[in-house]
Amino acid sequence: MKENGAIQLLLPFFTERDTQIRTGALRLVYTLTKDLQEELMEQIGYEHVHVVANVVSSLTSSECEKVAALGILSNLPVSDGKVTYILKNANLLPLMISILSLRTENSNSTPTTVWLAESIAAILVRFTVPTDKRLQHYSVENGVIPVLLKLLSRSSETAKRYSALCLTQLSQNSLSLSKSRKLKWFCMPPSVDAFCSVHDGYCSVKNTFCLVKAGAVIPLIRILEGTERGADEAVLSCLSTLLQDEIWENGCNFLARTSAVHAVIRVLTHGSLKSREKALWILERVFRVEAHREQYGESAQVLLIDLAQNGDPMLAPSVAKLLAQLELLQDQSSYF
Repeated sequence: MKENGAIQLLLPFFTERDTQIRTGALRLVYTLTKDLQEELMEQIGYEHVHVVANVVSSLTSSECEKVAALGILSNLPVSDGKVTYILKNANLLPLMISILSLRTENSNSTPTTVWLAESIAAILVRFTVPTDKRLQHYSVENGVIPVLLKLLSRSSETAKRYSALCLTQLSQNSLSLSKSRKLKWFCMPPSVDAFCSVHDGYCSVKNTFCLVKAGAVIPLIRILEGTERGADEAVLSCLSTLLQDEIWENGCNFLARTSAVHAVIRVLTHGSLKSREKALWILERVFRVEAHREQYGESAQVLLIDLAQNGDPMLAPSVAKLLAQLELLQDQSSYF
């Protein structure tokens, strides 16, 4: 159907008067656009992005129409800045945040509400890209962070993954946005509560998108401690933003204080290859600190030795580095 131009044939029905026909067309286009990504704009065109955005914001659109329209928008390539411009101008961000805020307060979960949360979470990724700090500020001013935190606790694995990705993108800029405590303050200095021990400066949720000040770390850890593994990679990427080169030791100490290290070690047992890679990267930084090696080394070493002997060869260099840090690699041949 994709190859035969089905999408273009369905687009005119987005403005059909009959609700059932409109909804059917939107649902079918959503299904057809799931895996297109970069080629998608060639088939839909920017004029129909406007149309789909209007479906979401229209007071006369049914819930089914809105959910299908949001699904289509979630499939559009994040890298396309013109799409973001259209959605921003349509005032879609505050509307989506309002919808999610209401839905997350309601404990009833249905396939429709799950689809809705996943679609909006995916769209929020484009509003939090790290290359556009102005857009990030716009998103945060509209309340995106509280909604993302709710999604971490009350949504599907897919929505949690997108939520963690959004928080990762925001956190990537926290260090550059934080205010150094070494600066001279000509007006009133920030309060003691504003100081962030990780970024070694003054942080806030609204101005620096700080994970620590937002209280995001505990919900992220709970995902790693849970039974589902679909969001692990995104969660570990998010925690890794607290371990950037300039602040890695502060970040490691914070992760230790919040019991995150045990949760990261746990990923070595159950995680995917990419999740394990990210967990090993975090542990390499944690184990640079002698106190953390002493506290967590014993619980990690059995899993590391098992990974060395039975794990994916791609992980071998990282595992070897950690075993060396723990002084367990006197003879590499015994493990590899």
